[in-house]
Amino acid sequence: MDGGQEGLCIGSRSSRLRHSLLQARPIVPHDSVRGSIRTVDVRTRTLEVTTGVGFALRVVRLQVPADVPITNKERGQGEPIRLGELRPGDIIRAVFGGRATGFVAYTIERLGRMEVGVESTP
Repeated sequence: MDGGQEGLCIGSRSSRLRHSLLQARPIVPHDSVRGSIRTVDVRTRTLEVTTGVGFALRVVRLQVPADVPITNKERGQGEPIRLGELRPGDIIRAVFGGRATGFVAYTIERLGRMEVGVESTP
């Protein structure tokens, strides 16, 4: 092999090694969202959070594994609460990461509650 082909071969191996190392790494939190809970589904362990400013609103759907810490800032000291205690209109901050199955929550903190415009009327 001449020097050019050998360099290409080493570069290719290096690229494959880097790619396999990146795939082996655990997924780390890469984003956070602060907003109002739109829906809570305890059966499927999912939340929908409405976030944004003005007319630039978006809904983020999060899967919530059973071992995710959920705390309530209002109770002090980050007291843990259950997913079923969260309600539409609660203001939360969630740290999450992306997986092939969608966004997965890593931590959730209830910050407070919206008092106006939460309950639906017939």
